[in-house]
Amino acid sequence: MDVEVAAKALKELGHPTRLAIFKRLVRSGHRGLAVGALQQELGIPNSTLSHHLSSLVSANLLSQNREGRTLYCQPDYGHLQAVIDFLQDECCSDQR
Repeated sequence: MDVEVAAKALKELGHPTRLAIFKRLVRSGHRGLAVGALQQELGIPNSTLSHHLSSLVSANLLSQNREGRTLYCQPDYGHLQAVIDFLQDECCSDQR
């Protein structure tokens, strides 16, 4: 993973509201959660939530899909794992 890509993901997760959103979505599993349910659970105003979701999507941490009139957000577990792997890829390499 490129350092710029990892930095973008970590920057977006560094905001307390976005981190809370992402953690809630991770808890929801692969299907994700409807934006309305997310807004209601977290008590975030709709326009604010939209802004934070857009930031997470731009960092490739979330994807969104529409089913009828409902917009769902799903965490991108592959990208999350790539960020974690990036942080761990040189673990203890100086000890060899």
